[in-house]
This record gives sequence, structure tokens and C-alpha cells, in this order.
Amino acid sequence: MINFNSEIFKNLCVVSAPSGAGKTSLIKKICSHEKISVSVSETSRKPRKGEVNGVDYTFIDKEDFMLRVQNQNYIEHALVHDNYYGTHLDSVTKQLKKDNIVILEIDYQGAEIVKKKFPLSRNIFVLPPSLEILEKRLRERGTDTEDVILKRLENAKIELSKASNYDYILINADFELAENKLLSYVLDIDMNIDEKKRKEPLIDKGF
Repeated sequence: MINFNSEIFKNLCVVSAPSGAGKTSLIKKICSHEKISVSVSETSRKPRKGEVNGVDYTFIDKEDFMLRVQNQNYIEHALVHDNYYGTHLDSVTKQLKKDNIVILEIDYQGAEIVKKKFPLSRNIFVLPPSLEILEKRLRERGTDTEDVILKRLENAKIELSKASNYDYILINADFELAENKLLSYVLDIDMNIDEKKRKEPLIDKGF
């Protein structure tokens, strides 16, 4: 039986952002740090071009996903953009027991579940500089249809309204600066960084 209040969960860190804000690129950069690893989520959606099974996501069919839900194998799971995503409990706890900081790259629904279940965990929200730049990034990456882009932009407005619930907020305007901030926030296991500094970007942007 897992003790959800165990000290190991101080090393659990959620990172969320609207699609196109750059969180995946930022996470990949900071994972060169020897003590940081990323939990590979399972999803019922099809791989995008260039995605590798077991690296970007573990791709499974919807029936297998729902069976895992029924068996309570997931820390959290959510329906996002019409596809299911989940974080497998065993894979996360295995890494945490090695004293690694484990990043969960999940949406605000999953972040809320993780925070309630693991109160010692930390969560970080990555803001785009503006909605206009977010739209530009979504279009430039060329992976989605127009309908999907419009849906992601609508969902982004909901996602941005949840940012104030997070422990840390950063703006991905300058990639190198955002990378350094994300690393410092992920490593701030005891949440020693002043709350005002952690929340300042949201106040500045007015999202």
C-alpha cells in the first residue's frame, strides 16, 4: 500500500501549459540534469509525426486504457482534446524511490488530482507571452488541422484561467530564461522561492 503523504512525493513535480506554450521543449532541455526524469504518460491518441512510442508517450488503444482506469492503475487520468491521457502509478513511484525528481507533463485536470492526492508535490504552469503568440506557435508547428488549432485556442482560455492555482508560474517568452527558471522551480523541493516571485508573471500578464 502506497503512503500518499510519503516524503518521496516532494520529488513529484507537475508541469502544465496550454498546447503550444513550449512546455515539452523546456522539459526536454532541463532533463539533461542527472536528478530529473520525466514520467512517460499513456494515451489513447495516435502518435504525431516524429513521436516515438515509449519516449514521447506510450500509445495504447482506448479499450486497454479504460481497463487500466478500471484497475486503478493511474495516479490521474483525463480526457484532453478528445483523447485519454494517464500517469501510471508504478512507473512514477519506481523513479521516486531512486530519489529522482519526477516531472509529470499533464493538463490542469490531472494537476488538480495530483495536488489533492499528493499534497507534498509541486506544480508549475508555463504561460505563453500572449494568446496571439500562442496561436502563431500552434500554426507554425504544422501538426494540427485548422479545427484542432481553433479547439486548442478555445481550451487555452480555460487552461490559462487555472494558472493561479499553481505553486509556480513562468512565461516562455525568452526560451533560455524560461529554461533556467523552470530548472530552479523543479529543483525547489522545499518551496523556498518566495511566493510573490513565483506568482509575479501572472500578475504582470493579466491572464
